Amino acid sequence: MSETLIRTHGELVRSRRPGHGMPGELFGRQDVFEKDVEIFFHKHWILVGVTADVPEPGDVSAVDIGSASILIVRDDDENIRTYRNICRHRGARLKEAGKSTVGMLVCRYHQWTYGLDGSLRHATHMGKDFDAACRSLIPVHTRIVGTHIFICLDDNPPKDIARLEEVMAPRFAPYDLQYTKIAHEAEIIENGNWKLVIENNRECYHCAGTHPELTASFLPEDFGFCPDNLSEESQRALDAYHARNAACQESWGREGFVGDAVECLDEGVATQFRTQRLVIAGNGESQTLNTKVASTKLFGNLQRRDLGDTHLWTHNSWTHVMSDHAVISYIIPLAPDKTLVRTKWLVHADAVEGIDYRLSDLTEVWVATNAQDADLVAITHRGTQDPGYIPGQFSPFTETYVEQFSRWYASRLNAHGICAALP
Repeated sequence: MSETLIRTHGELVRSRRPGHGMPGELFGRQDVFEKDVEIFFHKHWILVGVTADVPEPGDVSAVDIGSASILIVRDDDENIRTYRNICRHRGARLKEAGKSTVGMLVCRYHQWTYGLDGSLRHATHMGKDFDAACRSLIPVHTRIVGTHIFICLDDNPPKDIARLEEVMAPRFAPYDLQYTKIAHEAEIIENGNWKLVIENNRECYHCAGTHPELTASFLPEDFGFCPDNLSEESQRALDAYHARNAACQESWGREGFVGDAVECLDEGVATQFRTQRLVIAGNGESQTLNTKVASTKLFGNLQRRDLGDTHLWTHNSWTHVMSDHAVISYIIPLAPDKTLVRTKWLVHADAVEGIDYRLSDLTEVWVATNAQDADLVAITHRGTQDPGYIPGQFSPFTETYVEQFSRWYASRLNAHGICAALP
């Protein structure tokens, strides 16, 4: 048996050199994948949807996460509830993955029937001593931040989700993101490990050469750069970048729009996130090809178009909120080499397609970007599984967040007893 096959998950993680990529086995092995799902998607807070997924009472969204499945439900009082997608009789799935509208939740196996509040309302042939009150659907820990629906499947979810709520609530508040609708949603299965999907999202070293649509709205200095031996022209561009950033942040701050960077990424945190309000290039309005708003119906009661890009990333999601629309993506691992990326484009609930926005203008940047990223993840995954693969060195200027993600990944495994004696 080869050394690759006998090295444990922890040994593989500990073998990574600081400032370098992970061993290929961490991306390709089935046992590593299964442990990743258990720890990072069943024991941590993950994004599983948006409030617009269930806009009306009776709307249901079923989401599969590994062997687990949940139901996101809007009840008769307009509250969003989440439950395990398990009938309390003999465990049948109540709903297949996807969206539907119901009056009640009915198990098609034996017709046990549940209210939208999760209570068991009907179960025949169970006898007079049967206690229906003890057979309600199993609730799932849930936090709603803006429009984002975060859940944790563990009985003891990390408490530091409170920090994410504290930081993001005032940043999202002006947009009234719960009064939105899904203008478009798309799924893409990337042929690569979920960690490679996140690593790719954590750096823009690759952006200038592969994302012409996305870079139309980004300032190039936000990609990261090497400060060594800058030409006079590059130094002037950098000075102009800093001046523009400072002016925009000051202008936003005067009107109460929070924009400073907040990073909760260190090895000591469980709920990893980063946020910042980024300046948009060109016309400065939105992530579109012409950098103007795609929808003239702005979020909430906003009057100002040039509010930049309020971004948020977590270990399974990334979000971009502009004055006119939001793009929210999250991932679910399917296999060691398969990752589902689900993206939703939100607009004001009253925005009308063809009048307030054109769908092509709204979606063309991230439809193209997601496809490009899928290709990059696929070629990287294949390369990491080549017997000749040796993890390479990260750029200290443009891949710092990839290095940080690698450290966080190891620390969370350590917290769950996988990587004792980390260096």
